[in-house]
Amino acid sequence: MLSRVAENLYWMARYIERAEDTARLISVTSHLMLDLPRRQPLGWSAMIDITGGTEAFAALYDERNDRNVVQFLCADRRNPGSILSALAEARENLRTTRDVVPREVWEEVNQLYMGVGAQAESGLGPGRRDVFLKQVTRGCQALTGLIEGTLSHGMPRTFMTLGRQLERADMTTRIIDVRSGNLLPRHPDDILPFEHLQWMSVLKSLTAYQMYRQHVRLRVRATDVLTFLLQDAQLPRAVSRSLKDVARSLRALPRHDRALAAATLVHADVAEADVKAMVRSPEVLHEFIDTLQVGLGHLHDAIARTYFPTPWEALSEPEAAARQA
Repeated sequence: MLSRVAENLYWMARYIERAEDTARLISVTSHLMLDLPRRQPLGWSAMIDITGGTEAFAALYDERNDRNVVQFLCADRRNPGSILSALAEARENLRTTRDVVPREVWEEVNQLYMGVGAQAESGLGPGRRDVFLKQVTRGCQALTGLIEGTLSHGMPRTFMTLGRQLERADMTTRIIDVRSGNLLPRHPDDILPFEHLQWMSVLKSLTAYQMYRQHVRLRVRATDVLTFLLQDAQLPRAVSRSLKDVARSLRALPRHDRALAAATLVHADVAEADVKAMVRSPEVLHEFIDTLQVGLGHLHDAIARTYFPTPWEALSEPEAAARQA
């Protein structure tokens, strides 16, 4: 299998997962804003921080209001992290490698991109926003289900799984970091009256609320929610579960030693995390998430260096030195 094909499939899956997670996050935030009084600190501004678009947003917009944030995250092609940009990149990555996947997968990606683009052009006001986000979420789910149900278990499927699960772990850590920062008390007596509702929104952002109620069977509390989202071995969107899926996929590939070692290190950090210390201090949580993000970056780099080498990286060291000379 050509490294170019593997890389395109890997990134296609990452972009689809990114679009779905962003749509879920915006949808839950929209509904949460209706339940909270205006004085609550949780608002649209946090959405920009979660997606890492602070600098790009500041260059394009003057104010972090709901209209600007939704446009930036959903339909602004100038934002490489927007839903429309992610779907465009997914479509382009698959367009050049569509001969290795069932034709229905390409048709679904193309239809999803065209449909979402048409919705975005019609406007994303409060009345149309929910329809747009549901279309994105259901379209991405349908595509993932189509891949799972039609694509043979081989290298193309393996690289798609790697991309999807690594992106899922990354988005989960981002949501936990920004969404939890203002929920955890800065002082022992600093308890927000809407804390229960906001922790529920964290779970719902990851479609994890019902599974939390079934498996944890406790009221929604900070320690239990963080433990569930970080360390649960069965929840599909838990960081631990995603990293286990990454490791399993890597074992199916040749030359996996470096990447698998990186995945094992990140998973160990998650499994050994002191959740109670994080709940006591937002700074501890933020520092842990930063470390985790660095680890996920190293994991991606290990995968890229092993399976998606540039022409120079594909050469042996003596050959590369000779060519550079």
